[in-house]
Amino acid sequence: MAAPKKTQKRMPRRREEFTYRGFTIDELKAKGISELLPLMPARPRRKIVRGFSRGEETLLTKIRQGDEKVRTHLREMIVMPEMIGKTIEIYNGKEFTKVEFQPESVFHYLGEFALTRKRVSHGSAGIGATRGSKYVPLK
Repeated sequence: MAAPKKTQKRMPRRREEFTYRGFTIDELKAKGISELLPLMPARPRRKIVRGFSRGEETLLTKIRQGDEKVRTHLREMIVMPEMIGKTIEIYNGKEFTKVEFQPESVFHYLGEFALTRKRVSHGSAGIGATRGSKYVPLK
């Protein structure tokens, strides 16, 4: 006789507070740039060590002041912890895309969230495109 199957109950997945390398977003916001540097990946760290450009400094001051509508062309700007929860419009080459930054986006680039190319949606094959379409009656 076969043994009865064990049904294992799954625990509901708990939505925990986001942490980045052991720090919550509030703790990251409280840190200065020099304290954030050891936590960052290499490429954003190098960019910040070399210094922000004038446009990037202006963007950060607008965000710190709490401007309602912030628009930017600076796709190479790093998402800093103080940007989390804010909505920024990023230029994708044609139009401005509204992006609300989530905690998971910290230390990524702004350009990653405003895609410059459309998704490709392929249609069906046209007449003569395949061997089977040779026998499709024409209208």
